[in-house]
Amino acid sequence: MKGSFRQSMAWLHTWSGLIVGWVLFSIFVTGTASYYRPDISRWMRPEFTRVEPVEAPALGAAAERAVAYLGTHAAQARTWFIGLPQPDKPVLDLFWRTRPGAPPGHVLLDPRTGTESSVRDTQGGDFLYRFHFELHMPPLWGRWVVGICAMIMLVALISGIVTHKRIFADFFTFRRGKAPRRSWLDAHNVTGVLALPFHLMITYTGIITLATFYMPWGVTAAYKGNAQAFFTEASWITTPRPPAKQAAPLAPIGPMVEQARAARSEPLERLMIVNPGDANATVVAVFEEPHGLSHEHPQIAFDGVSGAILEVRDGGLKPAAKTFTVMTGLHEGHFAGTMLRLLFFLCGIMGCAMIATGVVLWSLARLPKAGERPFLGLRLVQALNVGSIAGLPAAVAVYFLANRLLPVDLAGREEWEIRAFFGAWIVAALVPLARPQRRAWCEGLAAVSVLCLAVVAADILTIPDHPLRRAGGDPLFAWFDGAMLLLAGLFALAARKVLRYEAPKKAHKNEHERDRAAKPAPVPAAAQPARRPEPTHA
Repeated sequence: MKGSFRQSMAWLHTWSGLIVGWVLFSIFVTGTASYYRPDISRWMRPEFTRVEPVEAPALGAAAERAVAYLGTHAAQARTWFIGLPQPDKPVLDLFWRTRPGAPPGHVLLDPRTGTESSVRDTQGGDFLYRFHFELHMPPLWGRWVVGICAMIMLVALISGIVTHKRIFADFFTFRRGKAPRRSWLDAHNVTGVLALPFHLMITYTGIITLATFYMPWGVTAAYKGNAQAFFTEASWITTPRPPAKQAAPLAPIGPMVEQARAARSEPLERLMIVNPGDANATVVAVFEEPHGLSHEHPQIAFDGVSGAILEVRDGGLKPAAKTFTVMTGLHEGHFAGTMLRLLFFLCGIMGCAMIATGVVLWSLARLPKAGERPFLGLRLVQALNVGSIAGLPAAVAVYFLANRLLPVDLAGREEWEIRAFFGAWIVAALVPLARPQRRAWCEGLAAVSVLCLAVVAADILTIPDHPLRRAGGDPLFAWFDGAMLLLAGLFALAARKVLRYEAPKKAHKNEHERDRAAKPAPVPAAAQPARRPEPTHA
């Protein structure tokens, strides 16, 4: 880094943004979509529209059926997780892990019969949500990669603020008719400045939510490696009990569910049964978080053998823990209503645009002059730009399309949807390497538009309960299709702009110069030939 402090910050902003720009773009796109994770999950499981919601008084009986299934199929597991039926997910969601390193068990049950549900196998919006902070990698590696990229993003934001002396003036400046680099820079400035508070908040809180994962040494030293003691003292979980290693039958779960429901007004979200079949078995009832910024779930712990209440966790977090839960709540936006969630979503879209315009600017600033050939690094960056900015939305559209077109009873259907996502992304990233730059952009953007239209067509043709096919159908399908049509229109417009773009011709500085250029230069008086005198008359 050379020159002044501001020049050094400009260098840091440029290279920090480029190095992780493509990863950050995928993090922002999937994170922005995660604001509507429950809606995406419900759209990807259309069978839920034909399942009658379970009334609150019937939760106890449904929980009994879940325990009976787990006792048969997961007797060796140390912990059972039971997601109780909710209005947007009217099934029992069971999860367990038998031993470290073994694949976890997961199944959806019909809450009325206790049999496995016929709902299609899919991760739904949870895939995009987990990709946002794990990149579909092993959790340890994925979270570290995302954390490093988030830290670099914070550096890029701060260095960008220092670099732009006219940051507020640039907010009101967008010169779409100028040279490409000028227009892209204006778009980068506008999207960056308009949602700058959101960008800073979402990046900082994203790092904080995994702070103990990135820096566990303080907790390890203070609690001598007992992380559960730390979480217990912070009031995030109820006090764990070690197994007594003495067999004892689990008490009926229904009365515990009814007692928990009577104790609080929030809906009961899930049950966690620790050490089932042991004399020290514990049943923890976890409620939905109360409305507010703080992301905390009230909990009630029962003795699994006697059914007596052992502990009630109802707020009362320590200041540090409370600060952490507020940061988590800000990042995930669970507290947001309809309009505020839409605002978060739009700010996330502007974050995607800010990153996209930033990586494109790097390649525009290094375009070769007339007669020069582009160097290999520039060609690679240009292809990665197309593969990320157009390729990722195309992959998401293929993910949705696979959900509608794959057979419902296909074995490993969930994994096939994910394979379709990555397969489409790989193709979208490789094709630009073999295509001219403008054609690659035009074809990539047009492909996204076509795929979004295909999602809408597949949704209408394959879902009998679609509002366009049946009166009284779930309006979620119409809203989702409307969003996909809007995206199709925007990407089609972008493809058309790229196809018809013509660089502006350089004009003269002003009309006076054009006039002067058109007229011949005047001849000086000294250079003119002498005129003969006119004759005089008498």
